[in-house]
Amino acid sequence: MATKSDNADLKSDKSKESLDDAWAIRPCHLYKEEYDDCTSFKARFHQYFIFGKDTDCSQWLTDYRNCERYQQSNGNDVAAGQAVIKSEEERRRIRLRSHFANDTWEKRKEPPLDWAAPLPDWMEKRNENTYLELKQKELSGQAAPKGEERSLCTVM
Repeated sequence: MATKSDNADLKSDKSKESLDDAWAIRPCHLYKEEYDDCTSFKARFHQYFIFGKDTDCSQWLTDYRNCERYQQSNGNDVAAGQAVIKSEEERRRIRLRSHFANDTWEKRKEPPLDWAAPLPDWMEKRNENTYLELKQKELSGQAAPKGEERSLCTVM
């Protein structure tokens, strides 16, 4: 037979059951807007033009319903929240598939050692008296800020 302390431990474990990735759940109205956009006439025409067929928009509606269930339960319907998070992870995985499959460039762990080196002379000369250089000097305190010159010319 379970003691009171065992029951208290079980209750505290259930209350701790929350979503670690709850930040990934968008506001629910965005899922509805995505579904409405996906099923609009304009989107259907675009899908037919690009893919030759309509795309499946049902996942947006499923996510909307799960998000609503999760929000209305004040985060207690963990299964609905997990379903939305899983869907978001899948969406992110599909979006970044090309990025991770790209083996053309070597990904850096840290910036190059000389990333803050001064610009070459030819580039310094080319950038002389540009708006960007003047603003940089103002921000760094090397030059006094200039007021805008205004012309009070009128055409009669």
